[in-house]
Amino acid sequence: MRVALFLTCVNDALYPDTGRAVVKLLERLGVDVEFPMGQTCCGQAHYNTGYRRQAEPLARRFAEVFGEYDAIVTPSGSCGTMVRELYPRMGARARAEGRGDSLAQAVAPVVPKTYELTEFLVDVLGVTDVGAYFPRTVTYHPTCHGLRGLGLGDRPRRLLESVRGLELRELPGAEECCGFGGTFAVKNADVSVAMGEDKIRNAASTGADVLCAADNSCLMHIGGTMSRLKVGMRPVHLAEILASTEEEPLV
Repeated sequence: MRVALFLTCVNDALYPDTGRAVVKLLERLGVDVEFPMGQTCCGQAHYNTGYRRQAEPLARRFAEVFGEYDAIVTPSGSCGTMVRELYPRMGARARAEGRGDSLAQAVAPVVPKTYELTEFLVDVLGVTDVGAYFPRTVTYHPTCHGLRGLGLGDRPRRLLESVRGLELRELPGAEECCGFGGTFAVKNADVSVAMGEDKIRNAASTGADVLCAADNSCLMHIGGTMSRLKVGMRPVHLAEILASTEEEPLV
């Protein structure tokens, strides 16, 4: 199986350690991972801001770069949702506007083989115990795109529950949005800040050392709120926890 890592813009620019963790994890499980150097933005920021036609070349680019692979793995529920849910909508919209089926045909091959990391681990590789060791107390925040867009369900929790040394604590109001929402945080800053503060208060009430999520865009917002509120808790991407072992602990 040829597997490609779709890192995403946010991770490439700000959180490269998450990408390294995905590669380390998958290679430990016997998967050879390739990183196509031609990958760029998936177009989510453009599409969600209303520049839908401008996102189309990026969708075509994604299909061109990743089309040859058997599986495309991403550590981002939001970008995974862009490919799986919104690329087909873009193709249908182009058809409805009389611009033909070329976009729909271009993206069709990559849509079903794009997986968020936990989906790939549980559904494709069939594992929940990935050999991780992380002796911390952790609370898990299910991000909106992962929860509602991709329907990740209990996959992330099952993976966390199998990590040696990890104590998983329930997050009150776990399914409530953290307030990021991409440009929502910019356009509706006061509401976004209030939602973030609610999320952090609930997280702090667990007494956990770490707040874990499967999307760094949300963790960026959560981490900033933690810093402002001076909460003694770290935001950590799920991939970095799963990549951590007794021999190579997470720094």
